[in-house]
Amino acid sequence: MVRGGIFLFVALLATAPVASAETMSFADSAALLARSCGAEIDANCRGVSLDANRMRECLSRNTDVLSAQCRTDYLRAFNAIQKRIAARVTVANACTREIVKLCNGSTKETSKSIPCLIAAHGVSRNCIQAMDDAGYR
Repeated sequence: MVRGGIFLFVALLATAPVASAETMSFADSAALLARSCGAEIDANCRGVSLDANRMRECLSRNTDVLSAQCRTDYLRAFNAIQKRIAARVTVANACTREIVKLCNGSTKETSKSIPCLIAAHGVSRNCIQAMDDAGYR
């Protein structure tokens, strides 16, 4: 049952909504976490909501019983998730002109403009870089 929860957690991270600093994808971060910390999550974080912040808090509270590999990788995985989320937020800022002018969209709903931005001609270099960093392209 708990092992199924880990896989659900991995799936939730992989489908989360939203770097030139290379960021790990949500799926890669979740896979790293499951591979390195699966046993520790089963043993020490039963009943913890499958939410990235709560899982990180649980692992932080139990650092003394985590394997060295899990201690290293869980920080790396959660930091990568935060960087990817931040990169997705910057797309709205870097692509404001393109979203409004080229895609007739709204920066409040940036994700709806992503397919248009990817296909549009005349997209700025900054916007393209922001989309690459966010994992959209």
